[in-house]
Amino acid sequence: MPDQIVIDRRFRGPTDSGNGGYTCGLVAAFLDGSAEVTLRLPPPLDRPLEVVRDDGVVRALDEGRVVAEGKPAAVDLDVPDAPSFDEAAAAALPQGDLDSPFPECFVCGAHRSAGDGLRIFAGPLGEGLVAATWVPAESHQAPEFVWAALDCPGAYAGGFGVGERGTLVLGRLAATVDGVPRAGERCVVVGWPLGEEGRKVYAGTALYGEGGRLLGRARATWIQPLSLG
Repeated sequence: MPDQIVIDRRFRGPTDSGNGGYTCGLVAAFLDGSAEVTLRLPPPLDRPLEVVRDDGVVRALDEGRVVAEGKPAAVDLDVPDAPSFDEAAAAALPQGDLDSPFPECFVCGAHRSAGDGLRIFAGPLGEGLVAATWVPAESHQAPEFVWAALDCPGAYAGGFGVGERGTLVLGRLAATVDGVPRAGERCVVVGWPLGEEGRKVYAGTALYGEGGRLLGRARATWIQPLSLG
């Protein structure tokens, strides 16, 4: 049987497609070490995607169409010092982003309950940073959930939902996973801007466990769609 992945509806970002970070993490699992995954199409839900390998590149295909493409990549980032859990909790949006166009997002959706979604509600920390807390559930003990946690805070660092920036969708995510947090561990996620070019916005994110232990870091390319405001 060929390799395949299935994105369960639970792991959606927009209502009808997979969360970008989670999807990238599933693809990255077929590579060793740090990886960069580019999303070519909205990841479909609840159906198998064929995974093919070609000269070190991994592609997830939906009826022959490339949904995501991954390859090994170094992630060179200067990460900020980890804020305390209390500092991150004070920065986070208390009820999530109630104006988000993706209220059911597995990572940042305000409509997702604790233990179901990750409920990572990044808010301004100061000095251009955003931060949020995350306490993983038992079901979140895998590297793809670290990739997911490193996803949405980057959009908020890039100005998601703010002023003229409007909606952003993930186009590419390069990440290094150094460890997987324990269930119930008091984690902190930080995001910061890395510049912009036209409709593309760049951001970095980092995930820390208790004691400031670095669990993962990522560099993302976000895109402002022409069809969304």
